Amino acid sequence: MEQFERARLDSYFARIADVFAPTERPSSFLITHLLLERPSFVGAVGRTSNLRAVLPKPKSIDPGARRAVEKVTPCDFLSRELFEDGDTAVNYIESRAPGESVVLLDVGGYFAPSLDTICDRFSGRILGVVEDTENGHKRYADRDKLPCPVVSVARSPLKDPEDFLVGQSVVFSAEALMRSRGDILHGRPALVIGFGKLGSSIARLLHAKGVQVTVHDVDPVRQTQALSQGFAVARDRDAALHGAGLVLCATGAVSLRGEDFSSLRNGAYVATVTSSEDELDLDALPGVYQRTPNGEHVTRYATTGHYFYLLNGGNAVNFLHGASVGPFIFLVQAEILAGIRMLTLSDLGHSMHEVDAADRKTIAATWLNYFNR
Repeated sequence: MEQFERARLDSYFARIADVFAPTERPSSFLITHLLLERPSFVGAVGRTSNLRAVLPKPKSIDPGARRAVEKVTPCDFLSRELFEDGDTAVNYIESRAPGESVVLLDVGGYFAPSLDTICDRFSGRILGVVEDTENGHKRYADRDKLPCPVVSVARSPLKDPEDFLVGQSVVFSAEALMRSRGDILHGRPALVIGFGKLGSSIARLLHAKGVQVTVHDVDPVRQTQALSQGFAVARDRDAALHGAGLVLCATGAVSLRGEDFSSLRNGAYVATVTSSEDELDLDALPGVYQRTPNGEHVTRYATTGHYFYLLNGGNAVNFLHGASVGPFIFLVQAEILAGIRMLTLSDLGHSMHEVDAADRKTIAATWLNYFNR
């Protein structure tokens, strides 16, 4: 990033932080993709809250960004296991922010499994959670009862540009890895599993490249949406898997279970838009499959009479090329800062909430002033 670009970004986040800074700053824990531009956002989180720790998602850490963040804030190791067990989760938060009012900034529902225990046993007070992703939104929304407010930006209109551009980056990275092996998209039918914001973006982009696209989604409403946009909708999932030369998983849940892999046609490529632990049940893959590297970031799974290729170990394929969506990501990050203020100023119920439309307009107007030049 050029120096003037960094200065503009820092100025933008300073302005956003001024607008949404709460009167009394809570403490916070931030889970994030620690990409090249992320220190500016981390700095803004530190201006609107007492940032106790950054927990970078393990498969998306830029070394330079980590070094920059560690100069001002501890970076702790993140795993699903850290917050799967209530005792472990409480002990961790107590070690960083005992007795304090805390906001949890989440990407993917990491805090969800132990949230009841954290809220019940933490010596301070959990003001709430701000969740960034659709996957995480579902993890919280599917609970019968929430122990604290959850502000979700996952379905915000400010996230639409990001979702579209993430879809572009997924298609770009999948095609780049295929080309590294001498393969191309054309002539290789694609199956997109999941027709939400990301899945629909991926399907449209593949179609624009001349790829024959079939969609599978368990939601009949999304099936009708896919049909209305000209896509074939799989009635027989196994048959769709067998016919696809490229399978892109975009559900935020388990797309392929162990028994599904045998339905893939020989030589098929499999890629995901989230982490392997969310989309693929690789641990249940029959032990007869042997795994061998087959080019950079490509793994060949083979058994007698059957083989397929897994891209980037099953993790989000677009992070191989920076997962950049340009300055549009800063819209959503600003909304996360607005979510922090919501949790400190408002007496929100223990349910799902969205950032106020007026705050979104303020964010959009500020962003346009800095980036529409």
